[in-house]
Amino acid sequence: MLWLSEILLENHDLNTFAELTDKVREKAASGEMFFRMDVKPTYPDTPDNWEDRLEAVFTSVLDQHR
Repeated sequence: MLWLSEILLENHDLNTFAELTDKVREKAASGEMFFRMDVKPTYPDTPDNWEDRLEAVFTSVLDQHR
């Protein structure tokens, strides 16, 4: 299971929401099957619909690998 808090803790070099979405995409492509968003990203460019956007990125990678 992939937790958003783990991504953020392991990747202190991320500075934008766009960089975070790239990291989520990378993790999904590495074989993670489940994604939980247990914290809100605090980047200045984090959109209001951040949960929907991250979920869409994660599931789009899963759909490509089916």
